[in-house]
This record gives sequence, structure tokens and C-alpha cells, in this order.
Amino acid sequence: MRIAGIDCGTERTGFGVIDTDGRSHRFVTAGVIRTKPTEALERRLHIIATELRDMLERFTPEAFAVEEVFHAVNARSALRLAHVRGVALLMAAEAGLAVSEYSPLEVKVSVVGYGRAEKRQVQMMVHSLLAIEEQFDSYDATDALAVAICHGTRSKVPSAAGAR
Repeated sequence: MRIAGIDCGTERTGFGVIDTDGRSHRFVTAGVIRTKPTEALERRLHIIATELRDMLERFTPEAFAVEEVFHAVNARSALRLAHVRGVALLMAAEAGLAVSEYSPLEVKVSVVGYGRAEKRQVQMMVHSLLAIEEQFDSYDATDALAVAICHGTRSKVPSAAGAR
């Protein structure tokens, strides 16, 4: 099964795509959609939507997973993050994909085995599980891959014969 994982953010939205049979995972792609804080919010949301749509069309995942919002520095940050999540959910709906949401705790436990793991620990385990040698310039891409891995291990994935 091919899974797209998304780590939402207004300045950096991470995405990651993996193929999985539920036990072993294979890296397909990952990246970060960057927007400028000086741009109007609607323009930033448009950029994120366009890039997510392109990624979904190019890599054709069968599942879409996103991290739940658990906190924000302030109400304005939470609202902006909710806008980005809305865009991500809309792109999944346009692609005909059901959305699965996971708490940061669930993601960390699935990938690291410890719910209070630090970003660096998550990054190291994602690289290990997916045999990735390249380093990403931010945690957003590896966080998105961690969300995809979480979905792959927690959902009912077709047998290896049905995986890509």
C-alpha cells in the first residue's frame, strides 16, 4: 500500500510517501512545501494546495495520514495551522482518499517506541526504518514520513503480494 503522510505548517508543510506491507516500509519521496511569512495567508494556502495536489497526482497514494493538532503557541497560530490542515484534508478529498489522523504520541510510539521522543530521535528512526541516507534540511519531511509509517503499522494493510 502506498501512504502519504503530511506534517502541516504555515511556513513549512512536510510530506512523505512510503510503500508498505504493514511490517516493512520503503521510502518513495519526501519534501517540504515552503511559504514566506510575508505573503498573505490565502496565497500561502494556495501554494500549499497546489504542491499537495501535484504530489498526490504524481505519486498516487492509496491512503492519506495527517498528524492531529495538539497545541499551538497561541490562538492565532492554532487558527493558521487549522487552515493548513483544512487545505490538506481538501486535497485528500479531491484525490478520493480517506484521511486517518494520529496524535503526536501515537506517531512517536509507532516509530520510536517512546511517546516523549525528541524530533532528532524520530528523524533517526525514520532514516533507519526506511534506509534513507540523505539528510533533509528540516524535520518537517521526516515528521511527515513518521506519520505515514504510523499509519502503515496501525492500519489494516493488504498483504505483501498486494503492495506496490
